[in-house]
Amino acid sequence: MSKYKLEYIWLDGYKPTQSLRSKTKIEKDFSGKLEDCPMWSFDGSSTEQAPGGSSDCLLKPVFLCPDPQRKNGYLVMCEVLNSDGTPHETNGRATIEDDDNDFWFGFEQEYFLWDETIDRPLGFPAEGFPKRGQGPYYCSVGAKNAFGRHIVEEHLDVCLEAGLNVEGINAEVATGQWEFQIFSKGAKEAGDQIWVARYLLERIGEKYNVSINWHCKPLGDTDWNGSGMHANFSNGILRTAGDKATYDTICQAFAPVIKEHMDVYGADNHLRLTGKHETQSIDKFSYGISDRGASIRIPIATVERGWKGWLEDRRPNSAADPYKVAARIIKTVKSADVLVEK
Repeated sequence: MSKYKLEYIWLDGYKPTQSLRSKTKIEKDFSGKLEDCPMWSFDGSSTEQAPGGSSDCLLKPVFLCPDPQRKNGYLVMCEVLNSDGTPHETNGRATIEDDDNDFWFGFEQEYFLWDETIDRPLGFPAEGFPKRGQGPYYCSVGAKNAFGRHIVEEHLDVCLEAGLNVEGINAEVATGQWEFQIFSKGAKEAGDQIWVARYLLERIGEKYNVSINWHCKPLGDTDWNGSGMHANFSNGILRTAGDKATYDTICQAFAPVIKEHMDVYGADNHLRLTGKHETQSIDKFSYGISDRGASIRIPIATVERGWKGWLEDRRPNSAADPYKVAARIIKTVKSADVLVEK
C-alpha cells in the first residue's frame, strides 16, 4: 500500500499582505486527481482568520500538481472557507467572475533574492551600492552581473516538472532581481499557478538560506527599480476586436476606477508607482502603444495583428494577490464590454 504526501497550501489573513501557509496530509493509495483530494481544516486563530473560540477554517482543494521535490508528493492549492462552507473574507479566488475561462492572464512575477546575512539583495555589498549602478544586470550573464542563477534555474526546473505553464525567466534591472512569467487560459488557474510557483521558490530559498523578497520597493527611496507583477490579459472581445476603437473603450474604462485597482494591486505601491523607472504615477491613468511608462501598455504585437490581442496592466506590484488583481481587471473590462457590444 503506497502512501502519498499532499501539501495543502493556502493564504492566511495577514494584512496588508497575505502570506503562504502549508501543511502535509498523508493519504493512502491516492489517485492523483483533484476530486479525490479531501476537504481539510486548520486553526484559523493562528493565521488571523478566526477567533480562538471558533477557530476551524476549511481548506477546499482547487488546484493539484505533482511536487517535484518530494517522493510521492503533490501540491494542493486551496481556497479558505468558513466552517459553514462559505468563502472566507480572505478568499480572493472566490471573487473572480470567470467561470467560462473567457479571460486569459499572463503574469510577469518580479522578485528579489535576499541575502539574510546582510539584509540586502543577493550581490549587494554589506554597505553602499554596487559600483556599476543599475542596468548591467538586466538579462545579464557572468559572475559580476548575475547573482543567484542556481536558485532561479532550480526553480524553473521544478515548476516545469510540476506542470506549471512557465513561459520564461530573466534577470531583471537591479542586482539580485529576477522574473518568471506564467500564462493560463483562465483567471483562477493563472492565480493558482502563480501562488504555487511562489511557494516552490520560497521552499528552494529555505534550502540555500536565501529569502525571497516580494516587496515592491525593498530598496526604499533610491534610484533602484522596484518589483512588479505586470498583468497581461485578454478576453474574447480583445482577442477578436479588429479595431482600435474597441481597445480605446476598454482602456478608458480603467480611468475612473484608479482607487479600486490600487486597493488590490499590492501594499506600498506608492513607493513604486512614482512616474519614474517605467511607471505611471499612482494617482494617474494613461495608456499607449508600447508605452512602458503608462498604466496600461498596448503591446505592438496587438496592433500588428490588426487590433486582435491583449493588454498589459503595469501597475500591480510584486506582492499583489493575482486572484484579486484578476478579479478587479475582469470587473472593469466587463463594464466596458457592455459599451462595446452596444
